[in-house]
Order: sequence, then C-alpha cells, then structure tokens
Amino acid sequence: MADVPDELALLVADVYEAAGVLRRSGEAIAGAQGQTQARWQVLSAVSEEPLSVARAARRLGVARQGVQRIANDLARDGLAEFRPNPDHRSSPLLGLTPQGRGVLDGITDRAAATHRVLAADIEPADIAAARHLLRRLIRQVRLLQGE
Repeated sequence: MADVPDELALLVADVYEAAGVLRRSGEAIAGAQGQTQARWQVLSAVSEEPLSVARAARRLGVARQGVQRIANDLARDGLAEFRPNPDHRSSPLLGLTPQGRGVLDGITDRAAATHRVLAADIEPADIAAARHLLRRLIRQVRLLQGE
C-alpha cells in the first residue's frame, strides 16, 4: 500500500497541474470573447450584485490592487461601471453594464460547452467525489493555517 503522505504529495502535484491546464483553457475560452481569464473572474464576481473592489478581491482570493486595475479597465471598456456605495462613500461598487452582461454570458456559454465535452466520459459520481475530497483538503489546509 502506498504511503499516505507520498500519495498526498502526488495529489497536490496533480492539483497544480490541473490548475495550470484549466487556467490555459480558461484563457482560451475568455479570449474567444476578447477577454482574459482575470477579467472573466472579475466580471463573474460582480455578476450577481455590485461589489466594492476590496470585496470582489476577497471573494476571488487575490490582491485588491490587481482587481482595481482590472475594474478600471472593464469600466473604461464599457463592460462594468462604478456606482455609488451607500455604505462607504470612498469605496464605490462595481457592477456589470448590459454590454458586460452580454460578454459574460458569451464566456459562460462557451465554458458550459467546454465543460460538457470534458465531462462526457466522467461519471457524475466521480466528479462529486473529487469535489468532496478537494473541499475536505481545503478545509484541512485552512485549519492548519489557522484560517
């Protein structure tokens, strides 16, 4: 039987490899709509409700400064707009414009089509089990880090 720490190390390596492959796939999907994966993520983060840049960054788990730059670019390109924040004057809310919603919908549709192809030969139960294991691993890492 394989040593559990060794198997876990291999799983971590596989997760990093999968993340890289999926990131490149995401870039291609977003690129078909003239966007980057980072812009796609910000559009998606504010798609349900307008958020401050800081809150969008926390949701995405990235630095606020990077999201601010992308938010400015999205606003400049007419895909998003800054709106007054009734709770914090100096921290406006970022929301989608109708054009931004259309771009996000196009990316989402393309991603869904790609996901259908990727999942064609994978049992739904296997996907659910993989997700369950990854969520457990994430919880364990967060506990270990005191988060």
